Amino acid sequence: MLRLSVSYTIFLGLVVVLFMSAFNQKNARTPFAQNGVKNLPAPPGMAYIPSGTILYKTGTDTLSEGKNVSLSAFFIDKTEVSNKQYRQFVNWVADSIAVTNYLKDDSYFKTVKEGSGATAVTRKLIDWDKVKKSSPFDIPSVQDKLAPMFVMRGDRKMLNPEVLKYRFTYLRAGGSNNNEYVTDTVSVMPAEGIWSKDFPNAQMAMMDENYFYHSSFDNHPVVGVTWKQARAYTDWRGKEFSASLKKNSYLKDFIFTFSLPTEAQWQYAAEGKTDPEDANKNKVAANFKQGEGLYSKDGATFTLPVKSYSANAFGIYNMAGNVSEWTLDAYSPSAIEFVNDLNPVLLYDATENDGEVRRRKVVRGGSWKDPGLLLNSSTRNYENQDMPHSYIGFRCVMSAIEIPSSKIKAK
Repeated sequence: MLRLSVSYTIFLGLVVVLFMSAFNQKNARTPFAQNGVKNLPAPPGMAYIPSGTILYKTGTDTLSEGKNVSLSAFFIDKTEVSNKQYRQFVNWVADSIAVTNYLKDDSYFKTVKEGSGATAVTRKLIDWDKVKKSSPFDIPSVQDKLAPMFVMRGDRKMLNPEVLKYRFTYLRAGGSNNNEYVTDTVSVMPAEGIWSKDFPNAQMAMMDENYFYHSSFDNHPVVGVTWKQARAYTDWRGKEFSASLKKNSYLKDFIFTFSLPTEAQWQYAAEGKTDPEDANKNKVAANFKQGEGLYSKDGATFTLPVKSYSANAFGIYNMAGNVSEWTLDAYSPSAIEFVNDLNPVLLYDATENDGEVRRRKVVRGGSWKDPGLLLNSSTRNYENQDMPHSYIGFRCVMSAIEIPSSKIKAK
């Protein structure tokens, strides 16, 4: 397999239609309902989570004390990010590097004028319409120029992880450079051989060789990605989303941002209720380890496709089991003492010079290899932000416009 095939889904094609209706004044006055709560049409693959309250716990177990916190409305992926979705990100990075660093062919670029008058700026940008129609990787005559982008792994020729890096800028939280914009460069390929690294002496070669690459696993959750890689994906996805709306006069200047869910957002979406006092007696089927050696009792030994089992009350799949999920929060056993009671989050962007404790990020949900205790929506765990695993994946969130609930009464 020389290159992961570029596959741009109907996501970008449908998003304009959905968001025109979502922000249209008529539809804003008559949104449809979900669980008795007024609702916005969500982007494809996402669910709208209305504002609400949870009993937020940041201890290491379900017995820890918590406090009520409120969350404003947001959208969240209905499923964990799949291998197929993450490969689109890898392919975009590969195409951009090929065009910019190796081909240097002007036909793949376009000149864009931004602003007007004395402040006008002319920029040279990749013409993605052309790249999507004809990727440079599909043109035989340029293969020699792209040769440095590949490495051999046994008999397989594959993209070089050391070449495929994504650069993005964000506002640093915490540390000496707090509230300063910094640029990070992140390798985007999932870790090689991650299954065998996590489970030595367990005959994992088949999973190592095929899980991320073969179409049989397209709809399984991507694993082997670090917290930083997951965050890079959310940055790219937000930019792709915004770029798809540039021709929409109503939304072209609206700023859309994707991120990892905060720990509180994740818990709220997992519980599927807008009030901590709501009864929720539904038993949720999940992919987890049901006892010593009982990995396959739930229907699978490893991961399952991201839409396995039934969705919860918000229409979200596998918030319990399948893979544990990265959240945006830095880990602290006493985080509940620091965070706000409105949209709580504990942010800390650790540097390479920070110690291991400061590099911990919260992981939620439990996975296919975990016991049932870790599947509780309020049970939390952590992992080093640079440490990938075969049982940790992620999903994305995007802020949403607030819709007043039915509790508001006209005077």
